[in-house]
Amino acid sequence: MDTKGAPITLGTEKIGKLLIQYSLPAIIAMTASSLYNITDSIFIGHGVGAMAISGLAVTFPFMNLSAAFGSLVGVGAATLMSVRLGQKEYGTANRILGNVFVLNVIFGVAFMTVSLIFLDPILKFFGASDTTLPYAHDFMVVILIGNVFTHIYLGLNGILRSIGKPGKAMYATLLTVLINLILNPLFIFVLKWGIKGSALATVISQIVMLAWQIRHFSNKNNFVHLQKGIFRLDKKIVLDSLTIGLSPFIMNAVASVIVIVINQTLIRYGGDLAIGAYGIINRVSFLFVMIVMGLNQGMQPIAGYNFGAKNFNRVNEVLKLSIFIAMGMMTLGFIIVEFFPHAVASLFTSDKTLIQLSIEGLRIVFVLYPMVGFQMVITNFFQSIGMSGKAIFLSLTRQLLFLLPFLLVLPTFYGLKGVWYSMPAADFLATIVAAYMLFVNFGSFIKNQNRDHK
Repeated sequence: MDTKGAPITLGTEKIGKLLIQYSLPAIIAMTASSLYNITDSIFIGHGVGAMAISGLAVTFPFMNLSAAFGSLVGVGAATLMSVRLGQKEYGTANRILGNVFVLNVIFGVAFMTVSLIFLDPILKFFGASDTTLPYAHDFMVVILIGNVFTHIYLGLNGILRSIGKPGKAMYATLLTVLINLILNPLFIFVLKWGIKGSALATVISQIVMLAWQIRHFSNKNNFVHLQKGIFRLDKKIVLDSLTIGLSPFIMNAVASVIVIVINQTLIRYGGDLAIGAYGIINRVSFLFVMIVMGLNQGMQPIAGYNFGAKNFNRVNEVLKLSIFIAMGMMTLGFIIVEFFPHAVASLFTSDKTLIQLSIEGLRIVFVLYPMVGFQMVITNFFQSIGMSGKAIFLSLTRQLLFLLPFLLVLPTFYGLKGVWYSMPAADFLATIVAAYMLFVNFGSFIKNQNRDHK
């Protein structure tokens, strides 16, 4: 079979150069994606109002659930693609592409249908009050209708990175952001469509770039492309993809539960504006989290390919470098937030009460942020090499094993501050667990490497 275009340089090129080549486009794309969410909040905060920000924050569990189903298919298939290419199983690659397409349609339509039927009761459970429910409802109706397009768009972008096209994946994300930045102020400030306009801008931008992706994958000259026979679901591909993707799925699903608990606790101790403050903190936090996720996306095909090819020394090298960069990025976030919290909060709103609530939360939540980069890389590393069990465990440690109990206990002693204290406390314990698992498993990689050289 013609293997032209197969990313064989993943097993031969210098790790530092590869990580820059693969991570930089992903980091740019993920940063742009985060800025895209931030600007949504800014436009909504200044164009619709402070309560609209709170309404938007109420929808975060929905967004996490949508991302959970998207990552269940997309992340798992992208990892499987990298590993299979490393094992030189080229015939499987196109079938993975077809299965990604079909599975995203199935999950996207199912999620949209169920969510629209029970939308208002779900939003109230998520923490919506009579004041914020109209904003959350209007936003989610539009987002859910476009959900299937979002799933396919994100899934195909993951495949682009895995087949050695990180630049194209970056351009797709950047153009999505650009279209959204043009449409958002037009729909909100000019056409006066309010929060619905922001949601519509998001969906339209993703549909436009999905059309571009489909055009790319329709080109028969590409190593992996859409063709007859690949859309039939393959049991092994489906099960392998879903098994690997189970880790990010659980992480996003549990994050959804955590946000629900946070919202309900914030309502109890601080009211609607406290949820708005969390919305601002969440957006700022995700700017730096998405940078590390971009780094992880760059690491994923390198680690996956070399693990499949049994180049364990290269696997170790990319892991160490990724940890160093991730902790540096999170340290930068810590510095910005701790020294300039007022400037950060003021970007989103002019409401003085909301600004003050956000400043207090930002300073506490970010106090141990450098540790988060380490924990994120280790979790993604195990996922990248197909060790889904370990990745799932690490995904659960911060959110379910540590953060949830803290959220249930600390607010009873410290009120609203207890919600904020819960997050760095969970970060600290989760990092210790990740460090222990890395230490235990790092030795096995060294042994494999030495045995490979004998």
